[in-house]
Amino acid sequence: MKKTINYRFVFLIIISGFFLSINVQNLYAQETKKNTIRLKADYIKTMNKEIAFNLRASSKVDGSNIDVANIELTVFNEYNDDSVKLGSTITDSEGKSTFVVNDLNLIKPDSTGLYNILVSFKGNDAYKRASKSVTYKDATIEAKIITKDSVNYITATLKDTATDSVLSDQILNVQVQRLFRPLRIGPEFNSTDESGTIIVPIEEGIPGVDGMLTFEVVLKDNDDYGTVKAQVTAALGTPVVDESTFDERTMWSPRNKTPLFLLIVPNLITLGIWGIIIYLILNLVKIKKS
Repeated sequence: MKKTINYRFVFLIIISGFFLSINVQNLYAQETKKNTIRLKADYIKTMNKEIAFNLRASSKVDGSNIDVANIELTVFNEYNDDSVKLGSTITDSEGKSTFVVNDLNLIKPDSTGLYNILVSFKGNDAYKRASKSVTYKDATIEAKIITKDSVNYITATLKDTATDSVLSDQILNVQVQRLFRPLRIGPEFNSTDESGTIIVPIEEGIPGVDGMLTFEVVLKDNDDYGTVKAQVTAALGTPVVDESTFDERTMWSPRNKTPLFLLIVPNLITLGIWGIIIYLILNLVKIKKS
């Protein structure tokens, strides 16, 4: 009987240890589980200025999509079996960051004329490592202002840089830089002709500081060439009249710009009231003494 009890006791100990080890492994696996990051990268080239990559990191955590902030993303240029580090950037509170390359010749193409960019995240305690590849061809936009029959036009030609050939049947947007969002001008769709060129009339009466307007010709989100911008600045706008009352004394000005009548009249009224009170007190004193 004692042997039977001992066998049962040993068997219960073994089973309990087995289930305990499984629970410990599951708990450890849950504690070390890492989330997957999704990276997005958009290529934007501004002619004669800079190349920028708009980056964004997001992840699905507990069924909800969140922006991943404060992670370091490293950007590489890959060509001919080489990988050259261009630099690093940190995402902001919205999981976004813009990596800017000021030297347009810094990024090199491979033997086929393609530019290959790799955005890499090395991973941390909360997220797995991730990467995103961006491949694009280089294109140029040559834009200028011309005048025909007293009408101003903006004309632009789109070319493939590697082959030095014009690109026809491509949609180019023409717009004017504004404070919050660009102002589109001309037809809704401007398709390049056989010579890779568009010509769009410039409307009159567009306001600008000192009459200066900055026009943009944009090839937007092209599958092969990404986003390419060309900018032209010209004095073709209507000068903006400065109607600001910042330095004037108005009702909505700050305290140090209070209108003078609001300073003088209330103070005179206050002094008058105190004068009457003092006069009455003096008279009461005289009456009491008499």
